[in-house]
Amino acid sequence: MPSTTTTTDGRTLAFAEWGVSDGFPVFSLHGTPGSRLGHHPDENVYRQAGARVITYDRPGYGQSSRHPGRRVADAAADVATIADALGIDRFAVFGGSGGAPHALACGALLGDRVTRCASVVGPAPYGDTGLSAEHWFTNMVEGNVKEFGWALEGEQTLRRHLEPDVEELLKSVDSDTKDALGEDYKLSDADAEVMQRPEIRSMLAASVREGVGETIDGFVDDDLAFTEPWGFDPAAITIPAAVWYGPQDTLVPTGHGEWLGRTIPGAKVVLLEGGHFAIYDRTGELLDWLRDGG
Repeated sequence: MPSTTTTTDGRTLAFAEWGVSDGFPVFSLHGTPGSRLGHHPDENVYRQAGARVITYDRPGYGQSSRHPGRRVADAAADVATIADALGIDRFAVFGGSGGAPHALACGALLGDRVTRCASVVGPAPYGDTGLSAEHWFTNMVEGNVKEFGWALEGEQTLRRHLEPDVEELLKSVDSDTKDALGEDYKLSDADAEVMQRPEIRSMLAASVREGVGETIDGFVDDDLAFTEPWGFDPAAITIPAAVWYGPQDTLVPTGHGEWLGRTIPGAKVVLLEGGHFAIYDRTGELLDWLRDGG
């Protein structure tokens, strides 16, 4: 059973811990879709970095209660609630893919409680507050173009189309096919190679099953939140921040990382050798950078 805590408005948040129990605390925020089971498959990476890594189910995923209408900004209060429950005063935070905007929210809204934050292959804000609609979708894989197009039409449309997509996703991640995320989510060769590693494929399959196996509420609410104003300005982040992105990423194209890199003041920009999943080979480096701000 996961560890849980309760928010001030009565919601349950489920979380897990990895690595060194007395290490420097780092929140790792899962992708879309995902769950608290999303972690580096080799826990020695955390131990070698001396990191106490905390993951959690965003509202509507896994064992966390849904928070209808949530914004990206709302993640900051949820992370702070879990940190309070664990007796953690200050911490670093990073997020991968769909977790990245939520990590930036923590960096923008929790003041000096966050030592450093990082966006890893994460999207930029959509529309007037970020990339224009045209540039937001440029070079994006067909599945994501359709998915976010449904989100722009509203929850009812998104949910209707996403349900069969999730069924295909659950079958794909549990198989050994090259199209690990489904036929409409073609990965670059670099990412397909990473996804063929049994330990990564197994971990991601478990994370996705936990996240959306019972309900797609979290997935729906993530997509809606990404296409609405985030509730904070990335340009207002004043703590040390990093933006990691990959030139061979078909899921979140390079234009997103470039926008974040030039918008967040003083951001450390790291170009990955590969695509969306290249971070698995450099997680130790990321953790070392996050620790240096402690």
